[in-house]
Amino acid sequence: EPKPEGKLLSQLLDMFKFYLGFEIKDQTGEPLQDSEMLTAHLQQIHILQRMAYKYYADQHPAMKEFSFLSTSAVGKRPSLAKHLNGLPTEILSDICKRTRLLPPPAPTNNPNAQEVVGSREFLLQILLNKFSERESQVDKISQMPLFPSEELLFDPNSVPIGHYHHDRPLALPKLNLQFLTFHDYLLRAFDLFRLESAYEIREDLCDTIKRSNPRLDPFGVTYFNGWARMATKVVGFGITEVAKPDLGQRVPAKVHADISIDLQNFDGVIRDEWEQLREHDVLFLVTINAPNNPPPQANTPKFGGKKGGRGKRDAGGGEEDHDFAARYGVTRVRGCEVYELVDEDGVVLNDPLKPDQRKTGRAGDARTLRVRLDPAQYHADMRSGEDVYGGFNLLVRRKAKENNFRSILETIRDLMSMAAVGKAVPPWLHDIFLGYGDPASAHYKSLQAAEAAEGEDDGGGDDGEGVVVTQDFNDTFLGPDHVVKAFPNSKVVFHAPKVVKDEVDPMDLEDFEIGLSDLGEVAKDMNGVQPPYKLTFVKSKSEEKGSKAAKGKAKAKAKESEEEETVHVSSYIAPNPGPYPQDQPKKNTVPFTSVQAEAIRSGMSPGLTMVVGPPGTGKTDVAVQIIANIYHNCPTQKTLIITHSNAALNDLFQKIMERDVLERHMLRLGAGVEKLAEHTGGRDFSKFGRVNFTLARREELLDQVQRLASSLGIQGDAYTCEAAEFFDLYHITSRVEKFEAEVAKLQAADNAEELTALKIVSLFPFANFFSDAPVDAMFEPTLGESNDVTKALDVARGCFRHIRKVFEELKDFRAFELLRNHRMRSNYLLLKQSRIVAMTCTHAAITRRNLVDLGFRYDNLVMEEAAQILEVETVIPMLLQNLDPVEGCRLKRVCLIGDHHQLPPVVKNMAFQKYSKLDQTLFTRFVRLGVPHVMLDQQGRARPEIAKLYSWRYDDLGNLPAITGAEGEYGVANAGFAHDFQFIDVPDFNGRGESSPTPYFYQNLGEAEYIVAMYQYMRLIGYPAHKISILTTYNGQKHLLRDVLNQRCDNALFGLPARVTTVDKYQGQQNDFILLSLVRTTTVGHLRDVRRLVVALSRSRLGLYVFGRQSLFENCFELAPSFSQLLDKPTTLQLVLGERHPTVRKVGPPALSDGVEVFTLDTATAIGQLGQIVHSMANMQIGQMQQSTPNPMAIEAEGGEGQAAA
Repeated sequence: EPKPEGKLLSQLLDMFKFYLGFEIKDQTGEPLQDSEMLTAHLQQIHILQRMAYKYYADQHPAMKEFSFLSTSAVGKRPSLAKHLNGLPTEILSDICKRTRLLPPPAPTNNPNAQEVVGSREFLLQILLNKFSERESQVDKISQMPLFPSEELLFDPNSVPIGHYHHDRPLALPKLNLQFLTFHDYLLRAFDLFRLESAYEIREDLCDTIKRSNPRLDPFGVTYFNGWARMATKVVGFGITEVAKPDLGQRVPAKVHADISIDLQNFDGVIRDEWEQLREHDVLFLVTINAPNNPPPQANTPKFGGKKGGRGKRDAGGGEEDHDFAARYGVTRVRGCEVYELVDEDGVVLNDPLKPDQRKTGRAGDARTLRVRLDPAQYHADMRSGEDVYGGFNLLVRRKAKENNFRSILETIRDLMSMAAVGKAVPPWLHDIFLGYGDPASAHYKSLQAAEAAEGEDDGGGDDGEGVVVTQDFNDTFLGPDHVVKAFPNSKVVFHAPKVVKDEVDPMDLEDFEIGLSDLGEVAKDMNGVQPPYKLTFVKSKSEEKGSKAAKGKAKAKAKESEEEETVHVSSYIAPNPGPYPQDQPKKNTVPFTSVQAEAIRSGMSPGLTMVVGPPGTGKTDVAVQIIANIYHNCPTQKTLIITHSNAALNDLFQKIMERDVLERHMLRLGAGVEKLAEHTGGRDFSKFGRVNFTLARREELLDQVQRLASSLGIQGDAYTCEAAEFFDLYHITSRVEKFEAEVAKLQAADNAEELTALKIVSLFPFANFFSDAPVDAMFEPTLGESNDVTKALDVARGCFRHIRKVFEELKDFRAFELLRNHRMRSNYLLLKQSRIVAMTCTHAAITRRNLVDLGFRYDNLVMEEAAQILEVETVIPMLLQNLDPVEGCRLKRVCLIGDHHQLPPVVKNMAFQKYSKLDQTLFTRFVRLGVPHVMLDQQGRARPEIAKLYSWRYDDLGNLPAITGAEGEYGVANAGFAHDFQFIDVPDFNGRGESSPTPYFYQNLGEAEYIVAMYQYMRLIGYPAHKISILTTYNGQKHLLRDVLNQRCDNALFGLPARVTTVDKYQGQQNDFILLSLVRTTTVGHLRDVRRLVVALSRSRLGLYVFGRQSLFENCFELAPSFSQLLDKPTTLQLVLGERHPTVRKVGPPALSDGVEVFTLDTATAIGQLGQIVHSMANMQIGQMQQSTPNPMAIEAEGGEGQAAA
């Protein structure tokens, strides 16, 4: 065991030793499996044995015996050390020289040559390192505990604390641009994620233990003199079950224990939190032996919100406590996983399938938690011989959202144990992922060119064409002009519309193929070619060769090649889907730009698509169109949607629902479904919600079948899906065939005049069933003088399709009559029926093992917020399925959408962030590697002048026409304000600027007072509360703002704003008006990160008001491009008094000269001035309310609240 001062060097040497023997062929770079590594090792041992027999059998008898021993047994390090230890030093030295571990003997004719002679211990070590069997990393990690212990948590080399300034080496892996193999990547990710999780757990434990305040009583027993929301005293602990190891394993199969706690000290919300512990929640058992000289009790922050400032750095001392374990007497930390929670009567309280419904409530205050311990950790503890499990006295829990580390580590470990993990990604993505090869090789154009070349090599013939690709863009384009604008560098040719044959299902239009030979005549008037469109892209062979020759010259040649591409546009007229409004498909209304159209084209094509979307450029709309087009074009494929946050996932899912996607094919997994239901009319898209929807829909459809049977005069009992299928075959299909036969007979040449619209109506067999259909959609318009036979036939066949869709949907639901179990039905939905499955990256990591065991399959991956997701959490969604025995990897399309100029994933440990690059995302790495990406270039969120504040960070970011015109909300000024955006200088308030009640808990009371007064002013002149959000750059200021708002504005007169949160938490969201507090007055702090500044300035649509210290931020070099624009306007708040929202005043400074009075506040007294304005306006409004309301007592009470608020 190394000395403490040499531990870092020892860890660095271990890393060096590991990569010296890494599982890779040194010459070719091919990864090696454990079996191949073992074979290579046995070959080395065999060479050593032959050498022993040839050269040393006569010199030493042990060597002769050694040469005949089992090769596998000799290769073990203890066995090899035993044999080598008995050899003389001369033989050890000679073996080292013969195996080239030491230089050969010096020539005798060179008097200056010096022979390298090592000590016996040195010779033994280099021979053991060379010939002993290498420990398998997969086996090592499979035996590794996933819960951190006190040794890892408080090891400063493994889990560094404090800031890191690149001033010392660390024994940590790095996430570079390139990796040796997939195993190398996963190993680095596993180690770093494990250590980052340990750091976060350490912070939580330190905070909770400080609040619990352990002390020593006169009898030497530890007790807790404080109180912590997240911890309780352990009343009792006992191991209840230790199962025998599984076959081939050394650790127990499972270890169960019972933990007894008492909740009498908790009530209300906090007691509910303890009693709502669910299965798989992680807890930590801590043994604390309080020292004789305990540290002073921690101070809690002055402004901490309603919940007492629950923060990981809130308790005194923060994260800089290097000797925390010794000072507080922490001797043991063990993790465990809950599986049951029982009360005093033995009733299980956390079973979701059997909720506790006793009228008398839960019994007593005592609770027993039945938990699973880590078998690997338990095995190691038992081997150590120490009593680890007898002294636990504190139980600590963590927030559920931050406590899923074990599932993610388990998932990475499962991936590492896959023998062919490198083949689990598509071949076209493998090399790019590892950082090698041509970065453009996975781009759709490269794959299409390679496919075309392969076709020629296979004898496809020379038809004069190069790459020809046809894609159905459905409703992507709104009209012919839109198509022309979408491809400005291509020649666009329109062809006459083509009618889809009646036998082609409009839901299955991928069967409607268009080749160059059957595009039809070129349309004389492109306005006659209306959507939906199929586009055929043609690039000639000469263009392909030209572009290859121009590889190094790139942009000019590439642009020229694009200009020569020809786009053939063919419109098709889909069959009538039915007479009811719900039969009509929902269509796209977004006029996509040319860059967005290129992103959609790339996303629809097989391969890797990268879309960089600056704020407000329509990333979500592009993703929705890609998903909708794949849904229609590939009806046998399943698409997986991944996002970082539940809010983004719900927003994306909600927009997909507004498109022509059948509801039964959509499924949403994980938390956040409740929020989605609030915006979708209560529709539940979880697995159980979809099961209930399916059962209800089945009953609804069977009622339609019953009504259809009655309309035909067929009597029968209640139908099932199976019976409905026979009913369709014998009664519906036969009537449709009869109708078509009669029509065909009348369409014959000699009977053509007899075929009239009235005749079609008389032949139509389902008139009674469609009696409730809209008249305009049925036969009425086709009768009379018009006698539109074609239209009448179209109506009749539309009705047939409506009926057919009913029976097809029932056919999908038939399995629900066979599957009686709710869980089996939900799994059937996931595996068979759903075609669009959505989840967060965290849920994907947590549930991977279950999805793989179920046999989950998917073909396309669309990932939003890809630049906010940890790299390993981006990779896991690509590996949620096993290799197909025939196809291999089924994944055909990977679409990553994000913005690497905004905030990366949150990594709290500075060493892991700066040294190991743990916050590097796969999206950012691909961009740095030069992988082709589409940069969206027009934003439609913010006013153009607000967008200029951050558009400098992007290349050529422009504005959509919708926000540049003088019409609509973008053409109207912000009522009550002289400027649409403004930096407002905030001086010291009551002699103070920023404050820090506890380390890192920054607050600024002056900015908080100013912002709340500003919010009250906006509310009093008519701004809706839900259109205002208040952001800040620090958690401490967030809590302070919430406290002040709750005191001043939580009443009928003002109300609370839509959100009060930090900039980091608000990424991906927006609002009309943003009030931003920068907090700091001494140093710039983490706003110096330009990515955070971009997020902060890009959240508003119509108004942005930034509160900060001008003298500090105007001198920051990194922020200069934005602050130079902010400081062009006055830094004292300027108001337009007497104006109410909404105003008719036009936007821009010239409008201020038209009789508008601008009131400028004085910088030194601005907060007081604004407070007086708000006070007088509030009194006036309360007086008006008193005059108009007949209940004076209620108004008097409300008036008191308003005055207090002002």
